[in-house]
Amino acid sequence: QVQLVESGGGLVQAGGSLRLSCAASGSAFSISAMGWYRQAPGKQRELVAIILSDGTTNYLDSVKGRFTISRDNAKNTAYLQMNSLKPEDTAVYYCANLRWGWGSRGQGTQVTVSS
Repeated sequence: QVQLVESGGGLVQAGGSLRLSCAASGSAFSISAMGWYRQAPGKQRELVAIILSDGTTNYLDSVKGRFTISRDNAKNTAYLQMNSLKPEDTAVYYCANLRWGWGSRGQGTQVTVSS
């Protein structure tokens, strides 16, 4: 069973940057598609970015050009580099193994962007 642990969130001013990390257990990480979700109070959950096992990426329109998803298979870790942050990016961010979807998420990491 895959276990995921997110880290790297925090409080940042608008225009700032954060890098989130997602450490995965298990030997199947390198062949797994990974994704970052976010959930803000009162809003629908959003799939922000995905990265396939071959490195192909895709992004939610509202974060294109600002966020970059990457992975280091040697470290079993996925990352989300977030630049030019906006107050509307405030949410709890979760990573997930896309084979298992939302149910595989970790505990999440809070990102708060102040205006």
